[in-house]
Amino acid sequence: MNLKKRFALLAVPLLLSSILAGCGGGNNNNSAAATDSATNAPSETKPAATTSAEPVTLRIAWWGGDTRHSYTQQVIDMYEAKYPNVTIEPEYASFDDYWKKLAPQAAANRLPDIVQMDISYINQYGSNGQLEDLKPYLNSQIQVGDVNENVLSTGVINEKQYGIPLGVNVLGFQYDPELLKKAGVDSIPGNWTWDQYKEIAAKAKSAGLYIDGSMAADVFFNYYLRTKGLALYNNDGSALGYEDDALFTDFFGMLSGLIKDGAVPTQDKLSQNKGVIEESDIVKGTGIGVWQWSNQYVALQIAVNRPMALAQMPGPDMEKGLYMQPSMYWSVTSNSKVKEEAAKFVDFWINDPEANNLIKGERGVPISSKIKESVSSQLTDSGKQVFKFVADMEPTTSPMSPPVGSPEVVALLTDLAEQMNFGKIDPAAAAAQFRKEANAILSSR
Repeated sequence: MNLKKRFALLAVPLLLSSILAGCGGGNNNNSAAATDSATNAPSETKPAATTSAEPVTLRIAWWGGDTRHSYTQQVIDMYEAKYPNVTIEPEYASFDDYWKKLAPQAAANRLPDIVQMDISYINQYGSNGQLEDLKPYLNSQIQVGDVNENVLSTGVINEKQYGIPLGVNVLGFQYDPELLKKAGVDSIPGNWTWDQYKEIAAKAKSAGLYIDGSMAADVFFNYYLRTKGLALYNNDGSALGYEDDALFTDFFGMLSGLIKDGAVPTQDKLSQNKGVIEESDIVKGTGIGVWQWSNQYVALQIAVNRPMALAQMPGPDMEKGLYMQPSMYWSVTSNSKVKEEAAKFVDFWINDPEANNLIKGERGVPISSKIKESVSSQLTDSGKQVFKFVADMEPTTSPMSPPVGSPEVVALLTDLAEQMNFGKIDPAAAAAQFRKEANAILSSR
């Protein structure tokens, strides 16, 4: 069945969203492959275990936009052509609809065999016993011989491999160098600091430009805490990971202060944008840059259609703060009756060169060093920039996995950040409210 007919038959009335924050895209070059020094035994990648000839039906679910749906279906078609006994039934949705659909399936023990899993949910689904520990499948059905241990461990929770990362991303500042010069700044300083960031923001304001479109509250506050040797959550996920609320007031006071000073758009304007790239100030030429994951750079570059560049996060102690975020995972569910066959499809996704020629790193820089190398020759210039940026940052990053309850904590923090940006609550009051309510959420899980 061809792709067009298949999509027509699906008739899933869901919104097909564009690429999500922290989800997908990127690419690499040969230097990236050279960084994968810490690998998983065996050192030489072997082909996946032979698929039996018995008829197999796999259900697979993912979220994403039209481009992702299209190439994912092409990868499925390629797999079915190679293994005619396997039939794969796709289920896809926008990010929000995906989780609304997955929750009742989990409650009814009827999850698809393979599910795309987000970092904010993997702990919850894994801890609830809904995901299979994939460790017994590693280097058997799923070859990870050339995958960096730090990358693979992003899917490990309580010593169980609940997900195989589909790609990795790194935070950074994506900007227009010419607009930066218009603000009187020749380049972003290497190892720049938060004070230098605020100085550049003030110059941007004077030049009639915005420095950026603010920062996602949970992602960048966590980065800020990590530069201080702390984290948003404590080690067992039962409470916040910091005690001094001055850290909260310092960080969010800085962000809301930049809005108050006019160096960043008002919350009203940010809310109206709703994350539509074409509506962003950098695309319109009124903003210098944006803070986001590396996988989002390629799409932004296309929308901006002007030369752009990537800069590392501000410090001090950027190396301590930076973490490598898996764009997303493939997880095999506990209720699957065909776990080995599901694992083989995950291997195909990770290690098949032809499949990855279709994927082109849209779900993040591939985790296999061999695939990174094979795909790199086919990348656009912006894709090569992303692969190099991730390769440069990869040695300084460390794994990070949010605890159960983190989605509710993130929603709380996002709401408080918007209230601070609107001037409805001051950072000190928001810090106290966040501590009380976030700890209540985390301690109850």
